[in-house]
Order: sequence, then C-alpha cells, then structure tokens
Amino acid sequence: YRLASPRTRVLASWINGWLTVVGVWTIALSVTFGTAELVVAGVGIYYPEWIATPWQTCKAFSMYQYVIFLGVTAVASIFCLFFNKYLPSIDIICACWTGLGIIVILICLSVKAAAGRRPISFALGNFDPSFSGWTPGWSFFIGLLPRVYSADIQKPVANMAEEVHNPSEILPKAMTWSIPIGTLSGVVFLLPILFTLPDVTTLLQVSSGQPIGVMFTLIMGSRGGGFGLWFIIFGIGLFCAISISCAASRATWAFARDKAIPFHQHFSKINPHLQDVPVNAFLLSTVIQVLLGLIYLGSSAAFNAFVGVAVMCLGASYAMPVAISLLNGRQDMHNAPFNLGRFGTVINAIAVLWIMFAMVLFSMPAVIPVTKSTMNYASVVFVGFGVISAVWYMINGRLHYTGPPITEEPTDSSGLIGRLPIQSNKI
Repeated sequence: YRLASPRTRVLASWINGWLTVVGVWTIALSVTFGTAELVVAGVGIYYPEWIATPWQTCKAFSMYQYVIFLGVTAVASIFCLFFNKYLPSIDIICACWTGLGIIVILICLSVKAAAGRRPISFALGNFDPSFSGWTPGWSFFIGLLPRVYSADIQKPVANMAEEVHNPSEILPKAMTWSIPIGTLSGVVFLLPILFTLPDVTTLLQVSSGQPIGVMFTLIMGSRGGGFGLWFIIFGIGLFCAISISCAASRATWAFARDKAIPFHQHFSKINPHLQDVPVNAFLLSTVIQVLLGLIYLGSSAAFNAFVGVAVMCLGASYAMPVAISLLNGRQDMHNAPFNLGRFGTVINAIAVLWIMFAMVLFSMPAVIPVTKSTMNYASVVFVGFGVISAVWYMINGRLHYTGPPITEEPTDSSGLIGRLPIQSNKI
C-alpha cells in the first residue's frame, strides 16, 4: 500500500493481502501435514508392515494419516490458544532443540555408519536423475524445490510485526539472518547423511513413502537408534507447526481488520480472556486447513497442489512490493530504517527473477511421465484462488476495502512515516 501509486495502491494491497493469507493458510497446512507424515515414518520403524497404498486399494491408511494430521493440528492449536505468552520461550526452546539435535545427528551418524561409508566423490559429486524421468539439467532445478519451500517460511516472520518491538529494524534482521543460519545448519545436517547414506533404491521402496525413519535405522544399526534420531526431527516439525499456525492466525486477523475477509467483523475480534489472542481468526485459518486436508483422502496429487500453491502465493506476495520499489527507482527506501545500500537494486532484481523462476518450478510435476495422479495442479489452484479473490473484490472489496488503516499519512520521501493503529498491546 505504501509503495504503490495512489491510483493502484488499494487494488495492489488487496491482491497482495490475499496472496499472503492464502499462502500462509496452505503453507501451515503443508507443515502440519508434513509433521503428520513424520509420525508415519516413525511408526514404520517398528511396524514396517503398516503399508501405505493408494486410496483406491487402502482407504484406511489415508484416514489414519488424516487423523494423525488432526492430532498434530490439535496440539499446535492448544499451544497457540492457551499458551500464547509462552510462545517466545517455546521459540527459544525450538532453537536450542534444533541446534543440539543437528549436533547429535552429526555425531551419531558419523560414528555409527552401520550401512557403510560413502566416498567424498559420492557425497559431494554423485548425481543420478534417473528416478525423476527429467533430463539431468531440469532434474537439478526440480531438486531446488525444498530450498525454495524452506525459504518461504521467512514471510510468516513479518506477520508477527505488531507483536515485537521496533519491527522495522528487528524483522528485516531476523529474515536476513535466517539465510546464513539456515544454510549453515542445513549443510551440517546433510553432510553426515550424504557420507553414510544407505542404498537409495531401498529407501525409495519404503512402503509408507516416508523413508527417513528407515534411513536413520539402517545408518544407526538399530531401531532404537533410528527412533531417537527420528524423534529429533519430529520435535522440530512440531515446533514448526506451532509457529506457523500462530503466524497464519495473525495474517488472517490483520486482513480481517482491514475488512478484506467475509464476516470481517467477527474474525477481527481478539479475546481478552485468552491473553488477547485473535481466537476467531485462528479458528478460521485452522478450519480451512482441516478442510483442505480432506482433499488428501481423495487425491494426493490435489493435496500436493495446495502445498505448491503456498510457495507460489507467498513468492508472488514477496515479489510485488520489491518489483514496485524497483519501478519507483527504490526512492521509498532511501530513508528506510533497514536499507540494502548501493547493492539494493541488484539484490532486488535478483530476488524478483528468482521468485518468477521458482513459481515456474512449482508448476512442474516432480516426475515424468506425467499421469493424472502425478500431475502438478498448483497453477490451477493458484488461478482458482485468484478468481475467488477477484470475485470477492467485485462484490465487497470495492465498497468496503480501503487498504490498511493509516493513522497519519507519510510526510517525507521515504513513505514510511505513518503508523498502523495497534488494537492491542499484544496484537
């Protein structure tokens, strides 16, 4: 809203707001469902006969996995609703758990290596794209998807802007430092796995489709050892589910406050009896995730489309303000509290181009030949949500949406003087 011209700022902020909200809904769904799939991997350590087969031949397994997903969602909801004041402490515990967990995995895998050790030529140089069906070059880019997915988790940091001190400086620093910290921790986590990796064909044939438990078990040489390392990863997943569910509720509340969501009067309320938590907004984002999760019962391909559309929506929501700033010659950034300096134009241009390329990647099927069960429908879902947003704008947005509530207009060239009114000390 601040960066766009007066003629386009309302429509631009409406589009960006919907991209953000849909993105955090679907990425929260992917995190909670991914954590549920970790449970399946853990069960497979002790009960490998619990076979995961398609819906057409084993409806029970899909239902079991959905019930596990509901359980993970319930745990995350309990923490977000009733332990809101402890969330900063939970974040600190998560950081310690992750750091110590990576060190434990590094030591255990390096010492045991029960499945054998790989030479450095394999760990750092082997590349086999044959399982994907793509050509080696494009298969390499498909392999970038996990990196793109994890990078999109930065956006929910900004959704907590009204609950931190000095957000215009603290949040950019948090988002920036997440890159080198994530890179370092990722390398330390992956290297011992690459040097002790069991036979890849064996891992791809794991019946549940979740090989991480089996992988740790083979490397550690025992089920107990494999379960211990699996539990570290599961704990990280659960912490992430709590964090992303909280961030999704804040984004939902903010857009409801801006009168951009149906029944916004109801979803913009906060509950003074639960530490000023936006309970209605949290329940809305959670119910939407639960309903979208039902799609997995009918089609895993359709569910994967929602995972892909999360990255596409959030990526587009990142690119919009950066692109507008570039078109304005970055004039709005000259006096900003956090500034990229003389390299800002180059960094912003690379960011926009990278996001555009990532959106193309997430529209591609992971394997070929493509069938109706392996097709990537993310682009269809992306356009579908766009149509819903456009229809609601024509029905309601043109009449009631005026952009984020501004208490005072910008008074200098930075465009960043005005403040958003905070309805609560905690929200």
